[in-house]
Amino acid sequence: MAKQKRTSSEQQLKPDTKFGSRLAGKFINCLMWQGKKSTAQRAFYNAMDIVAKQVKDAEPLKVFETAIDNVKPMMEVRSKRVGGASYQVPMQVSSKRQMSLAMRWIIDAARSKKGQPIHKRLAAELVDAYNRQGGAMTTRDNVHKMAEANKAFAHFAW
Repeated sequence: MAKQKRTSSEQQLKPDTKFGSRLAGKFINCLMWQGKKSTAQRAFYNAMDIVAKQVKDAEPLKVFETAIDNVKPMMEVRSKRVGGASYQVPMQVSSKRQMSLAMRWIIDAARSKKGQPIHKRLAAELVDAYNRQGGAMTTRDNVHKMAEANKAFAHFAW
């Protein structure tokens, strides 16, 4: 039996310093570029301060968690090759993949907006996702529409 290589896993994931949340810690790691964690933390915490000012009736961490939950996709399409033809087959999304897709879509939507510092764009995207709007929600809705449109090929999922 071959020895397994050590990978970064959930056991190694440390919670963030301000909120003590593993989800926020993971998000900061995804936000980070070129190993600059302090820059990513600063952007995230500044965004959370802006979120706290904009959404007065909820804690910023709850807004963040709700935004992630709202963006998580339930279904996605995967390519399956059957008899020389490729089909887009709708499949359930695992919980880990749901989380990573939601984070990626929120960060990509924030980065795609131009003209403002990243913490302002990230705060705007988190508030939009909390209210079920914005670029990340559009991406999620498009993925769900694709899965719905290709329901006829669901019998190829095995």
